[in-house]
Amino acid sequence: MTKLRLAIVGAGPAGIYAADILLKLEKQFDVSIDLFEALPAPYGLVRYGVAPDHPRIKGIITALREVLDRGDIRIFGNVHYGTDITLADLKKHYNAVIFATGAMRDSDLTLPGFDLEGSYGAAEFVSWYDGHPDVPREWPLEAQSIAVIGNGNVALDVARMLVKHPEDLLSTEIPSNVYEGLKRSPVTDVHIFGRRGPAQVKFTPLELRELGELRGVDMILHDEDFDYDDASKNAIATNKQVMVIDRVLQQWRQRETGSASRRLHFHFFARPVELTGVGHVESIRWERTAPDGEGGVVGTGEFRELPVQAVYRAVGYFGSPLDGIPFDERVGVIPNHEGRVLRDDPTSPGQFNEQLPGVYATGWIKRGPVGLIGHTKSDAMETVKHLVNDQGSWWNPAHPEEQAIIELLGSRGIQYTDLDGWHALDEHEIALGEPEGRARIKVVPRDEMVKISTAVRQ
Repeated sequence: MTKLRLAIVGAGPAGIYAADILLKLEKQFDVSIDLFEALPAPYGLVRYGVAPDHPRIKGIITALREVLDRGDIRIFGNVHYGTDITLADLKKHYNAVIFATGAMRDSDLTLPGFDLEGSYGAAEFVSWYDGHPDVPREWPLEAQSIAVIGNGNVALDVARMLVKHPEDLLSTEIPSNVYEGLKRSPVTDVHIFGRRGPAQVKFTPLELRELGELRGVDMILHDEDFDYDDASKNAIATNKQVMVIDRVLQQWRQRETGSASRRLHFHFFARPVELTGVGHVESIRWERTAPDGEGGVVGTGEFRELPVQAVYRAVGYFGSPLDGIPFDERVGVIPNHEGRVLRDDPTSPGQFNEQLPGVYATGWIKRGPVGLIGHTKSDAMETVKHLVNDQGSWWNPAHPEEQAIIELLGSRGIQYTDLDGWHALDEHEIALGEPEGRARIKVVPRDEMVKISTAVRQ
């Protein structure tokens, strides 16, 4: 039976789903898979990119845990691709590699004044409140009035975490330093800005409904935003998701307001054009837009301004380039055709149309930061099927033995974490939370995570 030694770089949902699908799908090969992850713990976006008060995330983690706990996939955490291991190393030890490194940078939004102090990318803030080990542990929460730019789920997550009363987060796995930081926040008002109307938002109904359950927070909406044009009326009538979103917003419009200590304001048909201030954000200026009759908007020439002391830009994520791998800087992905990585055509620079043997991609680094976590399964299936069909173009590794990669990491002094180490860290975090009745308390410093995880091998 043919032996397939596969490396997967990235141990988030995309990488774990790809490994699981290959092991379940493939019967003609003897498959051996190693997952490499830059962080000491697995699960990627589920652990470090989603707000801690999302209960459905527990179900996704349970499914990912079941895959890893079968024991037929090895994981090497705290291993950085490009430095700790290289593409040349992978070619020496594997037949192929799938990159599943996701997209964790903020997309650009180059408004005038975007670089003022008090202007933040949403990805940075998400990493902070999720206890990412590679970001500073302090966050400047000093603003009373805050603007969030964006009409997607990340914008809602950021707004909810800013406006929610911190004590209502104590039942989650929120890191202790994050709770203490939020508790000191003087925030009273959070404003969400979107350039299109209520019928064109990118929120999912579940995310929106969660906002309505916030204790001690008034939802503020404006009647002028709900004078729907025909295209919006048609979207509400024909799209169930849009219909539910409209129903939720209409219910909020009927609520009594004025008694809550915090307020969440929705500004639709509002295109931010400038952040103003001297050294620090002092206000956000926007143009009022209007429907164009086709689901889009046009500017009206009417400009408005609101005093704020902080702005969070939640306009999407962007991928990061990987050493030795083609990268499309325009859209932030590895160029590919259905998961087969493509390289630059030497005769036509910037045209990616030649397959790079042995190299594949899946998840957001393949298709961009669109779709929910569940979409990752079908995405991985497509990539895996191509990998299997490309047997004739696999690499021919000089040292495919499973022990060889362990010896390589050891020779370089890499303190890698493994599955037993993750179990130890997982149990440690759960134990930290138990005395306080919490799901867990995350260990945040990288060196502490590694120390706990590697102690089981000593």
